[in-house]
Amino acid sequence: MIDKNELQAFVEGQLKDTEYFLTDLKISPNNEITVEIDSLTPGDIEECVNLTRAIEAQFDRDKEDYELEVGTAGLTSPLKVPRQYEKYIGQDLEVLTTDGRKLHGMLRKADEKGIILAIQQKVKKEGMKKPIVETNELDLPYTTIKRAVYDLKF
Repeated sequence: MIDKNELQAFVEGQLKDTEYFLTDLKISPNNEITVEIDSLTPGDIEECVNLTRAIEAQFDRDKEDYELEVGTAGLTSPLKVPRQYEKYIGQDLEVLTTDGRKLHGMLRKADEKGIILAIQQKVKKEGMKKPIVETNELDLPYTTIKRAVYDLKF
């Protein structure tokens, strides 16, 4: 079986001087390898092809039989690494927190620690008949985010 840490280090080395970065790497017990990459700009199939060829050249299939799939993170894929959040600054996200809250809001900021999500809430002020909509910013460390995806609005 191919060593996951060795493969991960190789992939990250291949992507080092490019705009791409590794978002996920899985190796099944049957040696089915899935590599997912992303970038801050739209993905290019050529980068996936080049990475596939580099992996196949480094990890000999005659020594270790494996199945390889290299692809980019799709629009509906969950965000997995902090760099992916940068891509969606100014866009709406759907965030499920570790305490079970489902939040919808605009991503205002993302850094290595977490995100700031602007959410709109209806608030009834004292003396007013109707509630008003207020925008509140939530500071969410990555450790509190169970799942985050681009919020597709149809």
